[in-house]
Amino acid sequence: MSEPHQWDEDTWRGMVGQVRAGRNLKPAAWPNGARCAVAISFDSDHETNELRDGGRSPARLSWGEFGARRGIPRIRAALDRHGFKASFFVPAVAALLHPDEQRALAQDGHEIGLHGWIHEVNSRLDAATERDLMLRASDALEQIVGTRPVGMRTPSWDYSPHTLAIARELGLLYDSSLFADDDPYEIVADGTPTGIVELPVEWIRDDAAYFMMNRFGAQRPYTPPEAVLDIFSREFEGAHAEGGLFLLTMHPHVIGYRSRIFILEALLAQIAAKGDCWVATHADIARHCAHAAGLKGYR
Repeated sequence: MSEPHQWDEDTWRGMVGQVRAGRNLKPAAWPNGARCAVAISFDSDHETNELRDGGRSPARLSWGEFGARRGIPRIRAALDRHGFKASFFVPAVAALLHPDEQRALAQDGHEIGLHGWIHEVNSRLDAATERDLMLRASDALEQIVGTRPVGMRTPSWDYSPHTLAIARELGLLYDSSLFADDDPYEIVADGTPTGIVELPVEWIRDDAAYFMMNRFGAQRPYTPPEAVLDIFSREFEGAHAEGGLFLLTMHPHVIGYRSRIFILEALLAQIAAKGDCWVATHADIARHCAHAAGLKGYR
């Protein structure tokens, strides 16, 4: 394989063009005259953070279990206080370990979305393995909650050369793993619009980027919770001012502690106080954007 500085133009253009942002899908209007849309999401990784790397540490597995035992109830209480619905992206193994959690969330009107099989690093897999895991994960979530997921978030927030083709085979309405904009856009594959809505993520709007640690390495939390709230609040205010989308990602085993849950509670109160925000699941926001843009085949 040649070095990147030796690539010809066809090579580097081909790499860049595999998955690109197409037309902006921010609608001319949000439902009920709302000023902006708010998509609150939680990646319920639970024990799969340890399992995906072949880890067998009871201590680290218990850290994931904390997300289910304490994180999820505190998150649900905060959402219920305002009647807000959210999206929970759940690895199939985590869903199988905690099926009642997924059923209860779905029964309350929250969305359960694809997040891999065991939180695998999908960009390291061959096409057949990645496809098998995505299909098995979709089947497992459907069996648990009774409805087939319509959207995904890749467990590593990354794409392999095969990910988009598998998503299209599954007939997914949306993805939420890419970074090319603040607002929704249509994913383009090798120059061809796919009809899939992208609800873009960003590490700035993710709690794990500020609070994760590695006990055997140099990675340690360095941002005070108050500063994280300030960052999230500014991101929300910017989306509100622009009339766009505010999408936030949190993790039950990260945000669910007594010293951190106030971040979510304060932010939800700030959103509610505006009185003109449409807080909805990723699926509902993607459907609205797809309908407004006239995309075919959305569900």
